[in-house]
Amino acid sequence: MGYLTEDQHKTVSAAVADAELNTSGEILTVLADRSDGYTDVALLWAAAISFTAMSAFAAFPQPFLDLWDALIGGWSHEWTTGELASMTIALGLIAFVVSWAVQQWDPLRFLLIPAPVKTARCHEQAIKHFKVGAERRTHGRTGVLIYLSMSEHRAEIVADRSIAEKVDAEVWGEAMGDMLAHIKRGHIAEGLAVGVRDVGFVLAQHFPRGDEDENELPDRLIEV
Repeated sequence: MGYLTEDQHKTVSAAVADAELNTSGEILTVLADRSDGYTDVALLWAAAISFTAMSAFAAFPQPFLDLWDALIGGWSHEWTTGELASMTIALGLIAFVVSWAVQQWDPLRFLLIPAPVKTARCHEQAIKHFKVGAERRTHGRTGVLIYLSMSEHRAEIVADRSIAEKVDAEVWGEAMGDMLAHIKRGHIAEGLAVGVRDVGFVLAQHFPRGDEDENELPDRLIEV
């Protein structure tokens, strides 16, 4: 199920069309559920928790052994080296499986992902979408991608080389701020439309529309 209705898609597409009336630049919008599955991060957490559980057992085995004896009837016995080793391995495996399983719940999984990792993965994914959908696909290399990743709560604006040479990256900060102000209130389509408007305003100053300019990229929002 997508984040936006058909009418909301039309709102964003109309904003792109309006913004491009005054510029030779081309604006591409992408709305993603997430930028990565973060399987590697989940595995690292599971391995770390498993190692911690085994280390705790090795350092303080008696509480674990007393609990196990209580669970099997309360009879204590002398644990052999092999039994202790087996218990350590079993405890590590259980901790790994349980920690991996609970991370399949998205709210917890994304809570455990470090913020710099989210930012880096979103940037990488935005670059990939830009290379596929906008880079070198316009006559004057004037494509701009607005990328929004919902699960990470991150957004990126990526510009083609001709634009990057004239417009500092900091200039996009106002567009980003206006866009996110709406999105944080749950108004995704309106936020994207505002971001498109601001980006179009910047492009119009540096790349005004000529008489022979054609629409080279689709105006529609791409939702993935």
